[in-house]
Amino acid sequence: MAPVSPTSILIWGAGAIGGTAGAWLKRAGHDVAFVDVVAEHVAAIRTTGLRITGPVDQFSVVAPAFVPEDVAGTWDMIFLAVKAQHTEAATRALMPHLSQDGYVLSMQNGLCETIIAPIVGRDRTVGAFVNYSTDWIAPGEVMFGSRGAVVLGELHGAITPRLGELRAVMADFEPAAVTTDNIWGYLWGKLGYGSMLFAQGLGMKSIADCLARPELMPVWRALGREVNEVTLAEGITPMGFNGYDPQAFMPNAPRELAEKAIADLVAFNRPSAKTHSGIWRDLAVRKRRTEVDVQIKPIADIGRRHGLATPTIDRLVALIHEVEDGRRALHDDNLLELIAQ
Repeated sequence: MAPVSPTSILIWGAGAIGGTAGAWLKRAGHDVAFVDVVAEHVAAIRTTGLRITGPVDQFSVVAPAFVPEDVAGTWDMIFLAVKAQHTEAATRALMPHLSQDGYVLSMQNGLCETIIAPIVGRDRTVGAFVNYSTDWIAPGEVMFGSRGAVVLGELHGAITPRLGELRAVMADFEPAAVTTDNIWGYLWGKLGYGSMLFAQGLGMKSIADCLARPELMPVWRALGREVNEVTLAEGITPMGFNGYDPQAFMPNAPRELAEKAIADLVAFNRPSAKTHSGIWRDLAVRKRRTEVDVQIKPIADIGRRHGLATPTIDRLVALIHEVEDGRRALHDDNLLELIAQ
């Protein structure tokens, strides 16, 4: 059913995350346009349509779509969904198209809000935590594997009228979308889980099968603990979601609590049509560099400012770089190298 007051939205980055949300909102009656750097993808959206496949739903929408240099006009709402390493360039490119009273919503993993806000302004930046599962398959096609949490929050923690309006819009995509006064807690919580997904990307097993490997429990505990130690040093309370419980990976948390949390994550991921992480797809399928230097490496950098060592995070980043550079092949035994850390 179309909303009473359709909203004009520019999706900057029409890949897995942006393409899925944008297609849903377009179908719901919102005035949605897309921007993407892949010309073939842009042409497909504009002509034959953006096709959503997978078990959640299947449909297609035709919508205005542009490569960045062809965009004209301004928008009050720009949803940024590019890979983390492209955040700065994309934010500078979208600046002329952001209205004076508009804002950028970061629908990205990592701490991309810290890159966006200095460019467009803190008051013109809104944070989002997303955990739905999607894959970019081909120009004009995105696979929606399973639903997941969508959380929206102001960077300063206030619950504002525009946040409520944004939630009403996002509810046309994810009915369970919520607002929070602790968006940083969700973003740091996702970094804990995200570090585990980067580890999965080093091997060939699925997310669920990788997490279920009993010999890797020390890895999951070490990654979660190191991220939590840095999070707490930043004065932030990490938040849980979709089976991930940060409390299970706190310093001195018992192994049994971590085992339950990992079992919950396995249960959440097992039914999803998206079997492998986007990191794995970057390395194994699309043969391109991952977001590790903008998502995971900053954890160690921030930790060092607090005098905290992050040996497992450091080794994880190094292993990802070895695979990216062609110096290491993807193999499930790669994860065993994280145990010694």
